[in-house]
Amino acid sequence: MKCNYLKLLVILLGQLLTIMDIFIINVSIPSIQRDLHADNGEIQFMIAAYLIGFASCLITGGRLGDVYGRKKIYMIGLAAFMLSSAACGISVDAGQLAVSRFIQGVSAAMMAPQVLSTIQILFPDHRERTKAMGWYGITIGTGTILGQFLGGYFSSLTIIEEPWRLIFLMNIPVCLPAIFLSLKVLNESKIPVKQSFNISGVLMLSAGLFCAAYALTMSEHEGIHFKNVSLMMISVIIILVFIKNQKKRIKNERSYLIDFKLFRYKNFNLGIVAVSFFFIMLDSYFYILSVFFQNGLKINPLKAGEIIVFQGLGFILSSSISVQLILKYGKKAMVAGLVFIIMILVLQLFLFEKQADFLFFCLLLFLHGVGVGSIIPTLANIALSGIPEKLIGNASGVYNTFQQIAAIIGIVAVGSIFYYFLGENPTVQHYQKAFSVTLLINILCLILVILSVFKVPDHVLPEMDKK
Repeated sequence: MKCNYLKLLVILLGQLLTIMDIFIINVSIPSIQRDLHADNGEIQFMIAAYLIGFASCLITGGRLGDVYGRKKIYMIGLAAFMLSSAACGISVDAGQLAVSRFIQGVSAAMMAPQVLSTIQILFPDHRERTKAMGWYGITIGTGTILGQFLGGYFSSLTIIEEPWRLIFLMNIPVCLPAIFLSLKVLNESKIPVKQSFNISGVLMLSAGLFCAAYALTMSEHEGIHFKNVSLMMISVIIILVFIKNQKKRIKNERSYLIDFKLFRYKNFNLGIVAVSFFFIMLDSYFYILSVFFQNGLKINPLKAGEIIVFQGLGFILSSSISVQLILKYGKKAMVAGLVFIIMILVLQLFLFEKQADFLFFCLLLFLHGVGVGSIIPTLANIALSGIPEKLIGNASGVYNTFQQIAAIIGIVAVGSIFYYFLGENPTVQHYQKAFSVTLLINILCLILVILSVFKVPDHVLPEMDKK
């Protein structure tokens, strides 16, 4: 078992890199724009490129691991991530940086499904798997904090002329030992029956998800324009054609990209619904909170960042403690965590005001992180529990894709409602009202997550250790 935890540590390095590089660029945006002489549109696409590449290729990454070997694809993902990070670090213009960030996102999509798949294979026992998912949650929290902290730290250094380049180059000394350890420690696992890879399916699905991810992500910056609406319609058409094509290929016993048997598992469907509504809530909350703090309550960016770091600390603490609660009380503990988040949001609804004390903001964000940290690892556990090994990579890719698309939808849809209530010349009162409306939407999303969890079969999250 100790050997399995060493393997867990190795694959979580990939997860850490994936999460860190979502957040690490945010603080450095002004410096990058100045040094590369980029306009606002180029900067917007550069920010979006990573998430577009990531969301577009997660299902493909999961299927590649199933067919060709999870260790092999994880190592290829690590190597590609390292090389694309180096390309980001030496970019001479915004276009090169955007393309390199896109490849970084694709590389992360090769790694991420292998992480969840390998955890399910290494830890088939519910007790041990729950503990492993706790470490998965800790890694997400650590990556979030480190991304924001290291982004600010490296960007402020004076040892080189353009220090923001270090936020990408620092990935190289992490990837090299991770590749070496993966080679030495991890065991290969894949579908025992040799299967060919469905290239046409990859092209169709990637094109459909790319159009959807691009349209949704750019709508955050550009608004609902004809181009973005058209891309969404094209995406829907491509994905419908893809589904029809995949069902036909499965019926004719030809290679496929998605096995629709996944959706026969009740806990998988409920896990997808729960993670979608949870991440619509979570990512929209962070996006709006940052705007509300800085523009509404006039908290300076440094102080706002410090407050949000407390959320990450609560997340890390809770991810370790909640393991024992989930093992002892099953889904009751998860429902309690969701209710706790609702309570914290209700408190924020009434108490987040301009004159509130800095430590008070930190406390409420810390408590919010405690609630969130008790939920995220278990959502994945619900969705992937009981999935056969031959489908686990496919399931991991689909799960991660729904999570990422939901996060983008949350930012765009809930963010649009926030700005609608702000109006053209917002005052502090307008910000309070807009923030309150979006918190109510967040609470509605959490209620829908609770309803999904109630329907999860008891054997998926059994009550144990009751003495």
